[in-house]
Amino acid sequence: MQNKTGDLWFSEALQQWYKVHKRELPWRETNDPYRIWISEIILQQTRVEQGLPYYQRFIEAFQNVHALAHAHEDEVLRYWQGLGYYSRARNLHATAKTISGELKGRFPDTYEGLLKLKGVGPYTASAIASFCFGLPHAVVDGNVFRVLSRVFEVDDPINTSTGQRYFTALANSLLDRHNPDLHNQAIMEFGALQCTPKSPNCAACAIRERCAAFAKRRVDQLPVKEKKVKVKKRALHYFSVEDAQSKHLIIKRPNTGLWSGLYEFPSIELELGATMSEAVVNDLFEAVTHWELINLDPLIHKLSHQELHVYVYRVQLDCVHNKGVERGAIQDYPLSALMQRLLKRVNFYYL
Repeated sequence: MQNKTGDLWFSEALQQWYKVHKRELPWRETNDPYRIWISEIILQQTRVEQGLPYYQRFIEAFQNVHALAHAHEDEVLRYWQGLGYYSRARNLHATAKTISGELKGRFPDTYEGLLKLKGVGPYTASAIASFCFGLPHAVVDGNVFRVLSRVFEVDDPINTSTGQRYFTALANSLLDRHNPDLHNQAIMEFGALQCTPKSPNCAACAIRERCAAFAKRRVDQLPVKEKKVKVKKRALHYFSVEDAQSKHLIIKRPNTGLWSGLYEFPSIELELGATMSEAVVNDLFEAVTHWELINLDPLIHKLSHQELHVYVYRVQLDCVHNKGVERGAIQDYPLSALMQRLLKRVNFYYL
């Protein structure tokens, strides 16, 4: 491992590359902390191409921190649906209330102050501090890990606390402290467009002559990650329930855990390979007149550390259920990506 403290060539080369190759993105045209905060939270787990339309819709719906603070949580979650990791949206909402109320609409203008906001970690605090206030804090995301590990041949695993501390120190040692915003944008964009995870275009790379991984033919070996957590397989059984008034039953999930606060069909979890029985269905719902499995093959829904085998059943009741909603009203509720897939499976899709 090498410490490149004081090497100006790295930042200068990236900034020159960035001025030629950067993408025109709306959050790069402003230093408004609110808009940059929204963009950074969206892009934490989302590629730019996917996140851009969500960002545009979100900003159109909630044009400033006060509008977001005064919105109902269900509305915030509905505009977030499809992005996943819904705790991000709930943290946004909570933090907007803090900024709008306690801070009178003003974002903290220090790195330490930004870190105190709910849902704001070192990466987001560094981004806002440098992009909005010109403060010398290096951002360290997946793109930055990749660029630094290859250029300086760092073998420390990027998904360990030790590795992350090392990369953060290295990134800050290389930072252009006079232009931290430009430096940070440049290194992230370089990782996203040039030094890509697979098949990077090393032949056209502006810094390949000083890239240790390229010189040693180790580009495809870096960055290093420790072995991933084993994926857990689960079997979930969902019920599309229609009552005697042709209303459909949806319920709100608890405020903690997977898809917290979102709406969905009622469900239960069974052991993999177990089959649904008439007794179980009748125990779950009163006055069942008919029930059927929609498709014998499960819908496979993959999460970061889980593989869900999902079955959906159509259930008819001869009574009125107090949680039934009109068919066309379901689109007004915040739904998970899985719930939207289930609506398609039962020919229920209208979004």
